[in-house]
Amino acid sequence: MERGASAQNVFWLGLMVIAGIFAVLYLRSSVFPGPIDPAVLKYFSPQLVKNGRAYSQVPRILYIVGFLLQAGFLVWFVFGGCARRWQDWLMARTGQNYWGSVFLFFLTVWLVLTLLNLPLTFYNSYVWQHRWGFSTESLPAWWSDYFKSTALDFLLSAAAVLIVFWVLNRWPRTWWLFGAILFGLWLIVQDVLWPVVVAPLFNHFRPVDNPAITGMVHDLSLKSGVPVKDVLVMDASRRTTKVNAYFTGLGKTKRIVLYDTLLKFPLDEIRAVVAHEMGHWQKRHVLIGTVLGILGGFIAWRLLAFALHPWYTGAGRAAPQVWAVIQLFFLLALFVTNPVQNAISREMERQADQVSLQLTQDPQAEVRLQIDLAKQNLTDFSPPPFIVWFGYSHPTPLQRIKAMQGAGK
Repeated sequence: MERGASAQNVFWLGLMVIAGIFAVLYLRSSVFPGPIDPAVLKYFSPQLVKNGRAYSQVPRILYIVGFLLQAGFLVWFVFGGCARRWQDWLMARTGQNYWGSVFLFFLTVWLVLTLLNLPLTFYNSYVWQHRWGFSTESLPAWWSDYFKSTALDFLLSAAAVLIVFWVLNRWPRTWWLFGAILFGLWLIVQDVLWPVVVAPLFNHFRPVDNPAITGMVHDLSLKSGVPVKDVLVMDASRRTTKVNAYFTGLGKTKRIVLYDTLLKFPLDEIRAVVAHEMGHWQKRHVLIGTVLGILGGFIAWRLLAFALHPWYTGAGRAAPQVWAVIQLFFLLALFVTNPVQNAISREMERQADQVSLQLTQDPQAEVRLQIDLAKQNLTDFSPPPFIVWFGYSHPTPLQRIKAMQGAGK
């Protein structure tokens, strides 16, 4: 038993050390981003590059501060013995009501983590965006969105904790396997239902009504062999001036969504955007991402079973404090695997860019699109290498521009 506990201690220590190193390096790169790559000045003005770096700096710092606050609380709560004492207090106050104590313990952790992150979220998504002229959202509208997303998070988290504890107690030896299976099923359901159930709670969607765009979509669909049925426009302008598009859904809920702010772009650039999203469709990136998520889930749940052993061995019912340990594990695990997740995402974006070039045969429009997107969204035109490696889901604007120009030669 001592040897096993020692192995778990080493695992937890290693996980926290790696997360700490990544957090320090990310924070250092955010505060001291280093010199600007002179190559970006060929496409963007020095002032624009300077503004892009200044705009990106604060959200990066807030991201790491938020992670450190939540991780710090959970480490103190779990390893400082507070979780055990709080669990015992709840059990005593509820008359040893097991499920009542589990729920109240979850509620405590959820409230603390939510409140720790609230001021950072507010400053980043409301104050900072207004300061830079991106947000078009009123304060009441921001709070409405926040409460809706928080309520949804609470409901899903509450359901998750009840299911997890039911699985722990129902299959005390193989709970991790059933947990991984249920997690995989949830990923599939989420991919199918998110576009038609969750997204409409926050935005309105309508079919593209511009004949030039619908004709272009039809031509690209025939050329790519992608049976695009739904290209929708989202009312993003009621929140932001930023521009974006995305491909989402599985099966019959697959669709391409364009921000309404994108419709102001030249038609050949919109064509490049649609072709890029068709590239994700053609390459089955949502399906591949889901499969990889399921495989990663099996690995994560098996590691969790190992890491959880000092708190739960399968003998008796799982104590309420186990939830705090699970929260800490997934917070750290998702953080330290960020580089892997984002490397996969960047590769998918490169593949979609290549498909877009093949479909449009217009590298000049592709390059102009990347320049205009970077300008409109005020991206960091020359981000620090560590931040790209750790946190970028897309190649940098300069990397995409060079790839487009190279393909056009």
